[in-house]
Amino acid sequence: MNITLKELKDIFSESCVSIILNTHRTSPDNEKDTIALKNLCKEAEERLLADERKRDAKLLIKRIQELASQIDHRHNLESLILFVNEDLAEYTRLPFKVKDRIVIDHSFATRDLVRALHQEANYLILVLSQHKVRLIEAFNDKVLKEYSDSFPMENTQFYSTNKAELSNASRQSSLIAEFFNRVDKEVNEVRKTHALPVLICTEQSNYHEYLKVADQKQGLFDMFLNKNRLDEKAQHIVEDAWKILKAHVIERNNAQKQELVKAVSSGKYLSDVNDIYRAILEGRVQTLFIEEGLFQPGLMEDNIIRFVSEKERSKKAVTDDIYDELIEINMNYGGNTVFLPKGELTEFDGFGAITRY
Repeated sequence: MNITLKELKDIFSESCVSIILNTHRTSPDNEKDTIALKNLCKEAEERLLADERKRDAKLLIKRIQELASQIDHRHNLESLILFVNEDLAEYTRLPFKVKDRIVIDHSFATRDLVRALHQEANYLILVLSQHKVRLIEAFNDKVLKEYSDSFPMENTQFYSTNKAELSNASRQSSLIAEFFNRVDKEVNEVRKTHALPVLICTEQSNYHEYLKVADQKQGLFDMFLNKNRLDEKAQHIVEDAWKILKAHVIERNNAQKQELVKAVSSGKYLSDVNDIYRAILEGRVQTLFIEEGLFQPGLMEDNIIRFVSEKERSKKAVTDDIYDELIEINMNYGGNTVFLPKGELTEFDGFGAITRY
């Protein structure tokens, strides 16, 4: 998702089409996803034919149809996003629910990718024992995948069958440490391309031994899932891991909201959308705060934003989601975004900004 976001956020063209929809992981529900996608593609086609020169519309429609035909819905997660313009046609799956919608603009709708990176909990679980190790990637309480290249790792080298060595506690500890060190290096190889935090699932003694040899302790959660779970199904492990991490996510959200409260009292808070827009363009916005599910079409003309009704959304000049546009512009100025659950920002009308000065 991080690679996709970096690629997409800097693309600007006449027509960037984003088709966003909820999907299903399992059969028979995922059989409905083909129809849902077909209907949204048809709606996108109708909007393109109404808004664009016929030649350009036909090209984009063809690319949308070709991309949709490539998607195997048996591998769906909770949602799916298609990104199409004259030069690009890609899709990505996300493991959380979204709002079904079509966005046609000069840039792609990336707010759900931003949310995936900054609001939800995407993490690794290292299922650790002295004999074998598994590595699972999770998103909240769901399994994304279990690594099958370098993992599972089996300890076929760093153990002893010699009776004298078996009775030597120091020698045994040394062998275990060497195995854990090899494991740690493989985990860090994975994290080079996918820099996720790691939750360790193991017995308490193994957890402390692993910490002694870990090269990147800052990448490890300061908590662990106690117990040998090596032979359990990945989903069962993730469900128990999420019980621990959910409290961590709630605590993080509360801390982020407190930053907003402090900004109000210190005069570094903005609530008016045009004040926020101007501050973004001046490079003054540090963090945008937005509630999940908040969308608003609008016009952006002469550096002024005007909200419009859903009925006006079909007009060519209308931006499908003003908030998505502000998030992307703010990212380009080095700002970040915090997504909070619906209802958490009621007193702030669902949207606000902390300024740097």
